[in-house]
Amino acid sequence: MVTEVCPPMATFVLIPGAGSDSWYWHLVEPELRATGHDVVPVDLPYADDAAGLPEYADAVVEAIDDRSDVVLVAQSLGGFTAPLVAARVPVRLIVLVAAMVPRPGESAGEWWANTGAEEARRAAAAAGGWGTGDIDDVETLFLHDVPPDVAAAGMAHVGPQSGTPFEAPWPLEAWPDVPTRFLLCRDDRFFPAAFQRRVVAERLGITPDEMDGGHLPALGHPRDLAARLLEYAADRF
Repeated sequence: MVTEVCPPMATFVLIPGAGSDSWYWHLVEPELRATGHDVVPVDLPYADDAAGLPEYADAVVEAIDDRSDVVLVAQSLGGFTAPLVAARVPVRLIVLVAAMVPRPGESAGEWWANTGAEEARRAAAAAGGWGTGDIDDVETLFLHDVPPDVAAAGMAHVGPQSGTPFEAPWPLEAWPDVPTRFLLCRDDRFFPAAFQRRVVAERLGITPDEMDGGHLPALGHPRDLAARLLEYAADRF
């Protein structure tokens, strides 16, 4: 008799970006769970001025608890938190989605000028004809490909982001020794694709993978994003 061996299941730990909570992942979570994987969307203390990156990492580590086979997925500002978590608990894979990539000693506040993010955003806006690239133009930069009903529901799950996590230098001496994938969004108006290709190559030494969609793919293209995450897990496990 042949005994079928089931493939190991991953634990997807999902870190949101600035000013948002775990609801950001609510359309991706069921897609991952449907295949048998565990999923842990994390709430960060984003509005708490007493909480910086160490406290953000604490929240993720606490959410992981004693789970194993962790695939750590980080959106946007979450790129500063994910490696701190991977330095503390066993992680099988880091997946950065439209994320910031820090350098040792660089604060998240310094990242913008150091990478040329603002200039890249404004140049892309001028070339693409979608306005000035003003960071306060939320609908143009973030919601242009998010269904209206999802965008409306999301208003209850976003709020002012504390500046505390942007102040202190990123404390690691190097990126953790954990396999890392980067998934950029070709239609991202906040972190334009050409900008991300350059930054990822310079800072991680890898070529990013690409998918359609804007800066919030978990809301605009959740099935496509989930499919990519499942592919990454299948390759790793």
